[in-house]
Order: sequence, then C-alpha cells, then structure tokens
Amino acid sequence: MAAIATSSCSTTPAPTAIAPLRVATYNTSLYSDRAGGLIAELEGDSAHARKIAAVLQDARPDLVLLNEFDFDPAHRAADLFQHKYLETPQPGGGEALRYPYRYLAEVNTGVPSGLDLDNNGRIGGAARDYGNDAWGYGLHPGQYGMLVLSKYPIDDAAVRAFRLLKWSTVPGAVNPIDPRTRKPWYSPEAWAQLRLSSKSHWDVPVRTPGGVVHFLVSHPTPPVFDGPEDRNGHRNAQEIGLWRHYLDNTPDAAWLCDDAGRCGGLEAGARFVIAGDLNNDPIDGDGHHDAIVELMEHARVLRHPTPTSAGGAETARAYAAKGLLRKGAPEQVTGDFGPKSGAMRLDYVMPSVGFSYLGGGVFWPAKTDPRAAIADGSDHHLVWADLQF
Repeated sequence: MAAIATSSCSTTPAPTAIAPLRVATYNTSLYSDRAGGLIAELEGDSAHARKIAAVLQDARPDLVLLNEFDFDPAHRAADLFQHKYLETPQPGGGEALRYPYRYLAEVNTGVPSGLDLDNNGRIGGAARDYGNDAWGYGLHPGQYGMLVLSKYPIDDAAVRAFRLLKWSTVPGAVNPIDPRTRKPWYSPEAWAQLRLSSKSHWDVPVRTPGGVVHFLVSHPTPPVFDGPEDRNGHRNAQEIGLWRHYLDNTPDAAWLCDDAGRCGGLEAGARFVIAGDLNNDPIDGDGHHDAIVELMEHARVLRHPTPTSAGGAETARAYAAKGLLRKGAPEQVTGDFGPKSGAMRLDYVMPSVGFSYLGGGVFWPAKTDPRAAIADGSDHHLVWADLQF
C-alpha cells in the first residue's frame, strides 16, 4: 500500500484585529425655547450647528451621545442635522461624517405632569412656571432631548428606557425636606407619581465588531435652580445613582423596571460605557459629589486617566486669576459656565472593565489653536475615549 503523505504542521488563520472603539459624549446646546424652533434653525443655515458638526467631524467618534438636542416625533431635526450638517464637510472640521444608525425617543422634559411640583400654588402656567411643573424642566415637550449616533448597528428591540420610573421606588429615596416648614417638599400625591429621570435613562445595546456594548446614557437635572430644600440636588444624585443600581443588579432589583416592564439590572460581564452630561463635578460646584464619585469608583467601571484639554486648563486658570478658585485640576474641566460658576467637569465617558483604555480627551483646544474657532458652539465640550476590546 502506498504511503499517504502527511504534514506535521497546519496553518491557523491569524485572529482578525478589532479596531479600537471611539466613544464620545457632547452636550451640543442644539435646543430652542419654542417647539419646532430647532427644526427651523436647521432648515436655515445654522452657524451653531455647523460648529457642532465640525467638532464631530474632527473627533470622528464611532458612537456618540448628543445631549440637549431637541426631540420631535417625526425626527425631523435629527434628519436635518445628519444630512445637512454632519454629511457635509464643515469649515474647520473634517470629512463628511455618516452614521447609519441612531436612537432617539421621548424624554420627560417639557411634558406636563398635571401636578404642582414647584409648590407655587398653581399647576402649569407660562414660561418658567410651565417648565417647573413638567416631569423634567422644559418649555415644551422634547426640549433638551438626547440623540445617539452610531457607526454600528443598534439593537432597537433590546433598548431599555427608564423614562417612567418613579423616584419614590428607588431604594433609599427620600422626599426632600423643606427646612422652612420641616415638611416634605412634594405632596404625597406628587411624590407617588414623580418620575426620577428629568430626561430619560437609556441602555442602548450596540453590536460592535468586538461584541455588544451597552451604551448607558442620561442627562440628569442640574443640582441648582431650586431652594433650601435642594430638590434638584437630590434628584441629580438619584439620577446618577440609578446607574449604580443598574450595575449592581442585586437580587432585590425587582423595582428596577424599564418602560416595557422588563425588570432587573445589567447582567454580569456585559461590556458598557456610561456617557452623558451628568451635571456633577467630583469636587467643585453644587451637587452631591458623592453620587458621581461612587459611580466612577464602581467595581464594574474601568479605572482610567481623566481626560484633559489645553483650552480647559487655560479657561479655568483665567477664572482663578480673577478670584474664582476651584479645587479640581484645571485641565480636567469640560465646560465653561460663566463668571459665577466658572469651569467644571460635568461630562463623562466611563467604560467598563473588559476594555483597555487607549486614551481620550476633551475637545477644547487652546486659544492659539486654529480648531478653537469651532469649539465654542456649546458651553460644554466633547469628551471622548478610545477603547480596545
């Protein structure tokens, strides 16, 4: 019998390298005080929108959350911004930027509650009176909305939204006490119905080449514009804390039910990125700083260097020279909020363990950098992180 030739070695295909994932958050200030105002602005020639698009074209994130982008049911504003601005090269930006996938939905801002939430003896009204009695402060439904843009497919059927979750159902939730009356701020009727999220909390699963990444996005209320009862400060802390409960996913998390009735937190081992304008500096300004620190130090959140910028350091040091002193590192600030508040770190991209952190930053060039001309489209600045699976 003839011998059969064999080989003592075999060739195994080399593993395909997975490109890094760039994730970003950007409070764009693309909102209007009147319903349909953003659509009208984008239908024209918006210098504001062109600057926001130019920053995105320069940074070119694969996955990004846009805060303060007004929601409309027909998604007209999102269509206009993507097709007319992002997909057209902008002065100072880069090449056209296309996102085949996106997620946007209703938010609580500007939606009437039918309750007297500001305790002024009236329900609703005009201007600020209207906004204060909405589920989340806003002058019309959809103001200050959220928009997720992605280069990779979004599993729309698996998205979880917590827009309707009641604040009073959160473990440890306490109705803020008015020190002037020593009584709870919200009436029993209001407290039983009040929604926690001032906009919404979304878990958006994205099918990246390295596997599913849960994009955990939100925009908690600023911890200001209230009184000694600190109702917005407490709400901001609880909105941030919701993600901590979601990551804990303890057996008693049956209260943690999304708007579709699915209960419980994020499964162990799932990769995620928390992103958004969380309106809480770890050290400076108003707010319960322990809320953001506890989230940053959660066991499932990857420890990584804090993103920085030359422009932020420049701005923060200029305020310090005028007497507005801060304890935080000046290069870590993400926004300039005027002479009363100064510069603070309010915007975050927090990846989970299971990623390697390759780098990141804040898009805030120094004044001598030509790119500074496009960086003033918002009082916040884009924050990004480059992640490797």
